[in-house]
Order: sequence, then structure tokens, then C-alpha cells
Amino acid sequence: MEEFLNSLGQWLINASDIVCGYPEFLLLIGGGLFLFIYSGAVSITKFPRALKALRNKQAQDSGKETGQISSIQALLSAIAATVGMGNIAGVAIALSIGGPGVIFWMWVSALVGMTTKFFEGTLSIMYKGKDTAGEVQGGPMYIITEGLGKKWKPLAVTFAIFGLFGTLCFTQANQLVESVTTVFTTPMGIENTAWLRFGMGVVIVIVVGFVLLGGIKRIAQFASRIVPVMVVLYFFLVAVVMVTNYDKIPGVFTSIFEGAFSMKAGFGAFAFIALTGARRAAFVNEAGVGTASMMHGASRNNDPVREGLIAMLAPAIDSGFVCTLTAIPILIAGNYANVEGVKGLYIALNSFGDLLPYGQYLLMAIVFFFAFSTMFSYSYYGLKCTNFLWGAKHAFKYNYFYLATILIAAVIPLDALVAFMDLAFAGMALCTMITLIALSPRVKAQMKAYFK
Repeated sequence: MEEFLNSLGQWLINASDIVCGYPEFLLLIGGGLFLFIYSGAVSITKFPRALKALRNKQAQDSGKETGQISSIQALLSAIAATVGMGNIAGVAIALSIGGPGVIFWMWVSALVGMTTKFFEGTLSIMYKGKDTAGEVQGGPMYIITEGLGKKWKPLAVTFAIFGLFGTLCFTQANQLVESVTTVFTTPMGIENTAWLRFGMGVVIVIVVGFVLLGGIKRIAQFASRIVPVMVVLYFFLVAVVMVTNYDKIPGVFTSIFEGAFSMKAGFGAFAFIALTGARRAAFVNEAGVGTASMMHGASRNNDPVREGLIAMLAPAIDSGFVCTLTAIPILIAGNYANVEGVKGLYIALNSFGDLLPYGQYLLMAIVFFFAFSTMFSYSYYGLKCTNFLWGAKHAFKYNYFYLATILIAAVIPLDALVAFMDLAFAGMALCTMITLIALSPRVKAQMKAYFK
């Protein structure tokens, strides 16, 4: 049996390396580029309108429309899901693989992702459905069945099945425990045993359970408070690094632009840097995966384009702003190129530790915010998929399954499980991008009416 499980685990890892490499990248970035061009570069030309839509009184609260939360709460809850370990560990990994130039291509990918999120947000309001309890719901499952028609329901079911597993937080829970042992327990001489990790997992379950068992309204209320705080705190932490190392800032941005367009190592190296940065950003902001439309589908807003404009701000914040905040200290410290293996969080913690007194502990506090915020929002996505597959009466059972997987993630090695989750993410992306492209003409018609 053990040999079979090892073989199965290795097969999953190999399959993930193939499917979740360039095929998934081409699906997300290629499809996003099509939507970017088709929409008339909406993420650039309508960005001021997006900021204006965010200030709209209806975006802050509107009780007349169908839904459970406001547009701003939907945006902040979606950001809470995407702003996580990927914005810290993921950026460090990208820099260690491709150098400073990857950051520029992350910015480019963020513009593409903003367009994809615009289409997701718009369609999430255009096509809502009702669950078995008669409550209005949104997300790719309902966009497919209401927008493409009932004959497409197998695609909606496929998305929901992939979503059940793709939105589990194995990585977040495991890395949260790993970071605590790295920064605190191991230096104190405490042995990193399974029981220690299990105890940490229990604490995480208690904290996450308190929020997620309160439903979408409690998740949204928590996100609307924690997301602005954690982004502002992170900004001030990086600002201190920039002020104390102000003479190195010009060199940081010079290295980003020079690395992005350097042809010294040939076209192949240039393409590798560009693809590494764009691919990392696509995975960080989850544009085209379908998660954001589940959150925006719960919005009380009844104006599709306005919701789309608000939704497209998320990649600008997570892949643009927050990822840049991570890159600056790492590039100033310059230790990203001297680490063997894939150790993203290790690089980030050491960079802040080198630049600030107790910097690794300050970053550790931010990591706590990021990891927990992701786990809160992801639980809602899995709940929505369960609701669609088995009905509202059984949806609550997913919460206990989700909490149990956090305990599992805290204790065991995760290579095979993470590979399985990555494959599920790829399945979600395939279903979502097919839907977005198929329904893009209807979004274009909505845009013409709204911007006229």
C-alpha cells in the first residue's frame, strides 16, 4: 500500500508539473490577452472609472439589490483570498529563478489579470442563480447554467468538483506552521515534532472556525477590516526599509527594467524571465480561475459593469502593489540569488531580518494576517461549490471537512497534496476561461450601454 501511495503521489507531482506549467499559463495569460484586446484595454482606459465606482455610495452599501454583501466587501474579501503567501514567498521564488526583471512582467500580467477580473465581476452580476433554499447565489457555476444554458450544466458541475479541492488551504496552513517553527520554536531549541505541529494546527482551526462558521457576512465583515489594515501595515514596514536604504532605491528599479529587457543572454533567457514573472502574477491574483466571481456574485449590486470595474482593482492591489512591496526589500538585501532550492518564505524573512532590527518577526506578524485572511475567504468558495453540488441543506458540512484538512496540512508533508490542488486549480481555470470567452460579446454589449 505504501508503495502504491508513493507512486500515486509522484504521478500527481509529475502531472502537476506538466499541466500547471506552460499550458495553464497560456490558458490564463493567452485568454486574458484576448479579453484585454477585445475590451479595448479596459484595465488601462477605464481605471479612473473603476476608482470612481469604488467611491460610489451604492458600492459601499445597497440594501435594495439581491445579495448578501456590498461591492466593497466583495472586493476586500476577494483580495483577502489572493493576498497571501504568494505575495511574499511567491515573489521571492520568482526573483530567485528569474532575477529582478520578473517584477516588470508581473506588472504587465497584472494589467491582463485586471481585464479578466473585470469580465468575471461583470458576469457574476449578469447571471446569478438560486440555491435549493431559494437564496440568490453567484459564481462560475451559475454563470454557466444561467448564461450558457442548462445544457452546459456538466461544465458547471466540473468546475464545482474542482473547486471543492482547489480551494483547500493546505499550503497556507502548512507554511504558517512552518514559518512559526522557523522563526520561533526551532531557535528556542524546541523540537519540531508532529505533536507540536498538531497543536499549532488546533489553534489555527479554532481561529479559522470562529470566522467561517459565521458565514459570508462574518467573513466579509472580517475582511473589510483586516485587509486594509494588513496592506497598510505591510506598506509602512516596507516604507521604513526604503527610508533607511533610500540610496539603493534607484538601483532597485533600474535592475527591474534592465532585467526585464536584457538580451545579453539571448532571446531564450529574455523569454524565460518574461514568462516567469507573468506566470507568477497569474497564479497570485487568480484572474480567470473563477474564485473572484463567487465572491462578487454575493454582492448586492445590480449593475454588472460597475461590479466589473470594482472587481478589476484586485490584481492592481495584489499582483501590482503588494508584490512590489515584497520585491523592494528582497532586491535591496540582495540575498535572493544565493539560496539553494525553492525557499521563498526563507528568503523573504532573511531579507527583512538583514534590513531591520527584528525585521523577520515583524514580517512574521504580516504573514499571519495574510495566511489567515486567505483561509477565511477560501472556505467560502468551497462552501459555494458544495451548495451547488448537494444543496443548501448539506453545504454547512463542508466547513468541518475544511477545518479537518487544516489539521492534516499542519502535520504531514504536502508535495502530493499540493500537486493535487494545483491540478484542481487548473481545472477551475479551464472551465472559467471557456465561459468568459464564450460570454464576452454579452459583456461587450453591457460595456457599450454603460459607458455611452
